[in-house]
Amino acid sequence: MAERFYATVSDQLITATQRGDKWTVETALHGKYPRAVVADPKDPDLAFCGTTEDGLWRTTDGGETWSRIEEGIAHERITAVSLDEAKGSEGQSGVWVGTEPTAIYYSKDDGKTWTEKPGLTDLRSEPDWSYPPRPETHHVRWIETDPNDYERVYVSIEQGAFVQSSDCGETWNDRIPGSPRDAHKFALHADAPGRIYAADGLGFIFPGQGYYESVDSGETWGTPNDGLKHQYLWGLAVDPGDPDRVLVSAAESPEAAHVPKISESYIYRRDSDGAWTQCREGLPNAEETCVPVLTTNEDEPGVFYALTDRGIFRSDDTGRTWDRLDIEWEEIASEFPGRRGPNVGPTGLSVI
Repeated sequence: MAERFYATVSDQLITATQRGDKWTVETALHGKYPRAVVADPKDPDLAFCGTTEDGLWRTTDGGETWSRIEEGIAHERITAVSLDEAKGSEGQSGVWVGTEPTAIYYSKDDGKTWTEKPGLTDLRSEPDWSYPPRPETHHVRWIETDPNDYERVYVSIEQGAFVQSSDCGETWNDRIPGSPRDAHKFALHADAPGRIYAADGLGFIFPGQGYYESVDSGETWGTPNDGLKHQYLWGLAVDPGDPDRVLVSAAESPEAAHVPKISESYIYRRDSDGAWTQCREGLPNAEETCVPVLTTNEDEPGVFYALTDRGIFRSDDTGRTWDRLDIEWEEIASEFPGRRGPNVGPTGLSVI
């Protein structure tokens, strides 16, 4: 089982580390509303966390202390962070960061120095990009590099586009017809070259367009949504051991996903070309639960993790049943700011 979790919930960052049969918990970045977090699988003590208003932070000691990265990134609102293992120099990791307003930055030395990857906002579709709560702006929502071709980088813009680069961000290809316009999360799988899985947020407005999938590196897209009764999608994870097994987290609307007291959220599971089915056993009551974040650990095929505002849950049977990890969540949750704020529910989870 995974031995460390970095989780962003409400106004704080939580680091839970298993030592023996017990979990030790550290909380950090209180009041900074951390939004995105990623840990380095080659070095579990190294992780990066982007915050809503106070820039990018890094830990090199497994979450015991965090330091702010002061130079190289021009914007304070960090909305996406991801790693690649191939482009870094001398054994260090490559780090991708997305911001609001929309911009992309890259570091090939564990975040010590940064280079902006220009050109995103020069794309022809940019005038159509707009984030509904702040319609005057937009931001990078998710970044992934292709595990079979690290020159190829995919980016989702909230809200408006799914774009890609085939030269490590030197140039960008604009969105194409039929592609996701509000992908909250997307994923790729090393055993399925060219396949992209995307959880889109506009399905509650356009039924049948919640989940997207491409098998040709984003040239064309399908929308297999049979059985998916709630189509505002938030989280997504693919089984490390089976590229045909996908989980998504969903709600009826953004309000049902993120607003306390009226929230109601679900997790769905899909195998191969089958219909989506709800996962219920072991999960908290769907009512008054903010929509979960989903992830996996590459070393655990068939295992999924769900971060909720009720705790962290683990499934070892491909999402059919779930168990809550024995982490002292009630004490952590008591520090949430009255279940209010820009990020009340879960926003990021990284598992090592």
